[in-house]
Amino acid sequence: MEDINKKPKYIAEVLTEALPYIKKFRGKVIVIKYGGNAMSDETLKEGFARDVVLMKLVGMQPVVIHGGGPQIGETLNKLGKKSTFIEGMRVTDSETMDIVETVLGGVVNKEIVNLINHFGGNAIGLCGREGGLIEAKKMIVEKDDPEFDVPEIIDLGHVGDVHNIDKSVIEEIIKDDSIPVVAPVGTDKSGQSYNINADLVAGKVAEILEAEKLIMLTNTKGLLDENGKVLTGVSVEEVDKLISDGIIHGEMLPKIRSALNAVHGGIQTSH
Repeated sequence: MEDINKKPKYIAEVLTEALPYIKKFRGKVIVIKYGGNAMSDETLKEGFARDVVLMKLVGMQPVVIHGGGPQIGETLNKLGKKSTFIEGMRVTDSETMDIVETVLGGVVNKEIVNLINHFGGNAIGLCGREGGLIEAKKMIVEKDDPEFDVPEIIDLGHVGDVHNIDKSVIEEIIKDDSIPVVAPVGTDKSGQSYNINADLVAGKVAEILEAEKLIMLTNTKGLLDENGKVLTGVSVEEVDKLISDGIIHGEMLPKIRSALNAVHGGIQTSH
């Protein structure tokens, strides 16, 4: 049986260790990219929601940008549609785009908001396409063709990049002492919706809000070298070399590029 007399001492030790960090990050914006793969475990989901609420309670300003790749893939599979990925991006036709909007804005976003609120937070869900929150532009992917001097242009369909973000919408929610939870769907000036990688959105949001930290949550071990070992504390130059050598590839590419862009944009650290 657990000795309840040890609990106060344990709690005191944890608080003593945490106090410098609480003081350092009090009032600071912390952008959290919550990956769809990290939502696969119920215990981890509850732990995430509790942590976000705790961050808010101790004075931090968490902003959540979520993905939903596995959930989208599961829905597409049920409908008999095959998913194709290029450089970590899901090729998105018009039918797939409708599914992306429904899953991200109508299912995943609401689940995260409800979970945070269940544990005492005050989360407000946002879909990037609403009210011009995320202005998107069509993503252009170029691939070197050894037979020609001109690179091949790959059409990903309705896959977008972030052109602009109306930070006033997010800032108003923060000022209202609430927690913004954003689904990564944007629109261009004509109203066309685009599926945007959540890592890219998180990096841009962190940049425009001048966040203190950008945290990427996923179920992967982290950034690995050519031998499969986890790398920690790597520099921008080291990351650039890992990309050029092809060690960083696939779904890890958008995450790393987002982190790099955030650091170049003035963010202190990306995890």
